[in-house]
Amino acid sequence: MSTMNASARQVYDNSIVIDGLIISNWSGEIFREMRQAGLTAANCTCSVWEGFEATIQNIAKWNGWFRQYPDDIVKAQSVEDIVAAKSAGKTAIILGMQNTTAFEDQIGYVEILKNLGIGIAQMTYNTQNWVGSGCYEGRDSGLSDFGREIVAEMNRVGMLCDLSHVGPATSRDVIDTSKKPVAYSHCLPAGLKTHPRNKTDDELRYIVDKGGFVGVTMFPPFLSKGAQSNIDDYIFAIDYVINLVGEDSVGIGTDFTQGYGDDFFRWITHDKGFGRKLTDFGEVKNPDGIRRISDFPNLADAMSRSGWSNSKIEKVLGGNWLGLLQRVWSA
Repeated sequence: MSTMNASARQVYDNSIVIDGLIISNWSGEIFREMRQAGLTAANCTCSVWEGFEATIQNIAKWNGWFRQYPDDIVKAQSVEDIVAAKSAGKTAIILGMQNTTAFEDQIGYVEILKNLGIGIAQMTYNTQNWVGSGCYEGRDSGLSDFGREIVAEMNRVGMLCDLSHVGPATSRDVIDTSKKPVAYSHCLPAGLKTHPRNKTDDELRYIVDKGGFVGVTMFPPFLSKGAQSNIDDYIFAIDYVINLVGEDSVGIGTDFTQGYGDDFFRWITHDKGFGRKLTDFGEVKNPDGIRRISDFPNLADAMSRSGWSNSKIEKVLGGNWLGLLQRVWSA
């Protein structure tokens, strides 16, 4: 191992490492891998197309896992929980929703779900809902008036508004409406590949100009080299975003789908899980060098290879995410 790698590994081991989005097929094996990879915290999806009741059932499952795997994972409801997980060598789980479907048309459900551990909610998932439009919706209606009330309530209870799968007009409305910072938790720049899920340079600048945040994903269909991508292509994409918005407002949001097969991809690429087909991902093969959650430490090596300073590595690995959550979750 070269000195640079040893030093990058040390930076990694000392850093708070946060993944802004994982939607893997949850199991004891995945939780163990997260802990062993030195992942301090992750936004873990527990609701996509589900309504309120099904989301509550998913949270009940998570509560069971917290009891079953206490050596690996803990529930994160505050920044202090994340810092404590780092000290304990465990992974703090931020329960997240990739849609506001679970709020149904009940503003009161926002606080209930927050109290059960939901710290992040994406406003729409690909298509239209009560709140606004997704990125695959034919006509982007913008944020509805009900959506404005939902944003205000999320601000009040301290829940992060995520805009990764949200349409451009709806996203801009949320950015302008929210009193607290909002995020693209897992996105890539359209400047490197044109895709409905990727964000233009203007969109990336706009969210950060308004105090927001960009988590960069490595989901292969959105990378310019697709399934042929490697970890250096991923770091290149992160640098592209940093060159637009600066190194203090950017983090990781892998979108790991580890352990899933075709049925899962069919479910997430059809409206409501069963309706019209929205997109075709082709081969989903994670970039070489970061195929599995266990490869997470390789990020520090690749960042170091790209000439990143230790402080830049620390910020992007998780320091920036921690600061964002502090600003959103605090009263």
